[in-house]
Amino acid sequence: MGRIVSLVEDNISGVYVKSLEIGSNVLDDMWNSFFMNVNDQVDNVCKQLKQDPSLRGGFHAVGFSQGSQFLRAYTQRCNDPPVLNLISIGGQHQGIYGLPNCPGRNVTLCEMARELLDYGAYIPWIQSFQVQAEYWHDPLNEDLYLSGNIFLPDINNALPLKNSTYKRNIMSLKNFVLVKFLQDEVVQPRESEWFGFYAPGQDVEVQPLRESKLYTEDWLGLQVLDRSGRLHFLSTPGDHLQFTDKWFLANILTPFLKSNSTL
Repeated sequence: MGRIVSLVEDNISGVYVKSLEIGSNVLDDMWNSFFMNVNDQVDNVCKQLKQDPSLRGGFHAVGFSQGSQFLRAYTQRCNDPPVLNLISIGGQHQGIYGLPNCPGRNVTLCEMARELLDYGAYIPWIQSFQVQAEYWHDPLNEDLYLSGNIFLPDINNALPLKNSTYKRNIMSLKNFVLVKFLQDEVVQPRESEWFGFYAPGQDVEVQPLRESKLYTEDWLGLQVLDRSGRLHFLSTPGDHLQFTDKWFLANILTPFLKSNSTL
């Protein structure tokens, strides 16, 4: 994140950048990215951002990997102050079904996460704290996913009772940008970065967003954004979160971030 902060500050004069941290230090933040209930993390971020006077007029939000769907949850649930442009870089918006290459340098944390997912992603005590379990999406058992997952079905408005606030807040965005990494070996399936996922009942064929009920029934307002030219599908070669400064400047910073002095 230090690299990204420097890149933004060097290219937008007078910009204010807030890098979110969950916990009192970097080690806490790393641990919490694996082992803190996502709903509690989103509540924490809602409080952090509301208390920041520099963001009062609204801000651009850039999420990396799982931070993308967490910032989307902020947008849907709180949005005070409001998100202007929401940028998702490698986010898992329809979840994951597999953890082949765990992102991050702490092998111990990655192995702990894998073991818990193997033990049972939807067991309540695992759901209560294991972050990746909270966006684990089993296409072979959609009913269990909907009833057992405490985070992703809710923010995707996939439950029978739809939340109109979630849809209204997404439709309020100026732009929603989705970045997919074409050789991503971390996110399975990588199409989740564009809201695609395995068609229910199997784990081979991927159903694109525009063919899903989430889109055709417009649970989140993505169809409205798409038809008004505010939903953007970008891609870049490389594995998970592997992009150049030049690409970021040309495709993210210049078209979507320079229009406002807060990020």
